[in-house]
Amino acid sequence: MVAEDAGPARSGGPARRRWGRARRAAPDLGPLTDARRIAATLRGGLAEPGIASAARGLRGLLGADAVGLGGLHGGLVWAGHPVAAADRVVERALGADSQAAAGDLVAVPLHARDELVGVLVVVGAVPARSVREAALWVGEALDRARLEASAEVAEQAELRALRAEISPHFVYNSLTAIASFVRSDPERARDLMLDFAEYTRHSLARHGDYTTVAGEFQAIEAYLALARAVLGERLRVQVRIAPEILPVAMPFLVLQPLVENAVRHGVELPGDHGLVQVSGEADGTECVIAVEDDGPGMNPDFAAAVLAGRGTPGRLGLVNVDRRLRTVYGAGYGLVIETASGAGTRVLLRLPRFQPGVVAQ
Repeated sequence: MVAEDAGPARSGGPARRRWGRARRAAPDLGPLTDARRIAATLRGGLAEPGIASAARGLRGLLGADAVGLGGLHGGLVWAGHPVAAADRVVERALGADSQAAAGDLVAVPLHARDELVGVLVVVGAVPARSVREAALWVGEALDRARLEASAEVAEQAELRALRAEISPHFVYNSLTAIASFVRSDPERARDLMLDFAEYTRHSLARHGDYTTVAGEFQAIEAYLALARAVLGERLRVQVRIAPEILPVAMPFLVLQPLVENAVRHGVELPGDHGLVQVSGEADGTECVIAVEDDGPGMNPDFAAAVLAGRGTPGRLGLVNVDRRLRTVYGAGYGLVIETASGAGTRVLLRLPRFQPGVVAQ
């Protein structure tokens, strides 16, 4: 029997190794899943309702009898039976900004960006090292939540900056041009007034972060109608947009600043005739939009400085658009500027045709 068992064992070595790998236990991903869920509940900071869910998750993760979480103001939120002596221990921990204990109760201060923000209380036979690691991890989750909130505030500030960039000079010239047609061509004056209303409505819209390519182009057409009324024959325009990209959702005020920049720096400031071309087409799962003028262009190094935020104040719109695109879609979706002195300027942007969370409102 031994010899018969030994033979297959030698000839079937690889098979046994494969069988051995199959028998290995799969890693327990439960703690990692729990940790991810706890971090998600802390996105709102140490406030309800997330803090209660986070306390329950930490209690299960640590195997504690009870867990309390709290900020610097207000009481603790408990998972498990509250402990009467916790308040005194918490006061010692926060006062000294260091760990404090009483029996099987441990209180550890929580920090985010090196700032004291709250306290974690653990009750039960949990190793002190585990409690400290949990406190560090909770602090890092709160830190990430602050960064996400700061990024959202910055994005909204950039959008407000774009909305505030409506040129008083352009508004004055538009209204003056409209007034000039009131008697000579009332129908055109009426159409231009409607264009002006659409332009300002879109630029100053307060509700929602996203529109569609069609919505953005509607505002662009209104702007170009006003610009042609002001500049007359000096401005020529070509717009070519593939119908299949019109429903694509995109952030508000992404294309309009690019077109205004082309008109202003490619035609208006040089004081000569100029052509502004706007095109958009589908490219697989993306759409590609280009805004081009045949104006004086710029040095490529200056263009790079503009996108880095070191350009002139008049180019702030390009910087904000570039940053917003990268925030919404990722680092690979900023603006691309193709230019050279005396060779015009072409600004390219790519957008995913479908992006989770980007929905027109």
